[in-house]
Amino acid sequence: MRTTTTLSTTRQATLVDVALLAQVSRQTVSNVVNAPQRVAAPTRARVQAAIDTLNYRPHRLARNLRTRTSRMLGYRVPTTAPEAIDPLLDRFLHALTDAARVAGYHVLLFTPDEGQDEVTAHTDLVATGTVDGFVLAETNYDDPRAVYLAEAGVPFVAFGRTGCPVPHDWVDVDGAAGTQAAVARLAAAGHQRIAFLGWPAGSASGDQRAQGWRQGLEMAGLPVDDDLLVRGSDARSAGAAGTAALLGRAKPPSAIIAVSDLLALGALAAARVRGLAVGRDLAVVGFDDSPVAALVEPPLTSVRQPIEDVGRHIVALLTSRLAGRQEPTGVLLAPRLIIRRSA
Repeated sequence: MRTTTTLSTTRQATLVDVALLAQVSRQTVSNVVNAPQRVAAPTRARVQAAIDTLNYRPHRLARNLRTRTSRMLGYRVPTTAPEAIDPLLDRFLHALTDAARVAGYHVLLFTPDEGQDEVTAHTDLVATGTVDGFVLAETNYDDPRAVYLAEAGVPFVAFGRTGCPVPHDWVDVDGAAGTQAAVARLAAAGHQRIAFLGWPAGSASGDQRAQGWRQGLEMAGLPVDDDLLVRGSDARSAGAAGTAALLGRAKPPSAIIAVSDLLALGALAAARVRGLAVGRDLAVVGFDDSPVAALVEPPLTSVRQPIEDVGRHIVALLTSRLAGRQEPTGVLLAPRLIIRRSA
């Protein structure tokens, strides 16, 4: 006969309460919470149902002391320029924290102290045992954080490919495939001169997207004209200035692909100044499919990154690394072109 457990509204459920309701031992409940791989699936499901019913929450401090872990994943919050917007950051943080919560972890957000370099900021958190591992974003070529953490044996996963000479886990979105898809769309619509608004050379993700633009032109049988490649900062004003320069060429483009939605917004503004109707006189494509893309006039065609999948894969790789996986793994996710009236 199944035992029914009723709790007072003022008392928090305990491990013993869960064991009674699920009709298992306390050790089994502990295994489900701390090492679920040790428990058979049917038993694990029964215990998890009891945990959900009783709203049981393990005592984090006691568990951390017992396992000598913090159950915290460190994430350095990126800084942005005054004019810049980073709508992807909000989506990424939600995806990351949700995936971490499901895995039994929390995310610790931090920034370096004033005058402190990036590596030192990560070193301090490792030395104090504040976090079990790190998620690295805004990665770039030979990222010093990745090199340090890999050589120190600290678990981490990079959002983006760094090209570092040390083996490590990473998750990335195929930016080159995204811009290739944009070129293919524009070429199929009859555009012969397709320009690219990019970031300065030396940005890993920016270079990948620019390479996709070149490859897309070659695949479409169109000439690669470097006169149609303009680089600048990730700012709306840079997008406007770059577009004005492109439209002032002797042979201006009929379509523009921007490395980010922010630069694409600048392209929309520059087109309006010249009296051009975007979507009719000039096609514009952005990258990231930020919330503003669907709100501007005309709505912006943009390459969408699967940020929620990125967060889930990062946490899965990091927690499996913490559980003892040794082989470095990379995951490359495909973006999707979202078609709207701008192109």
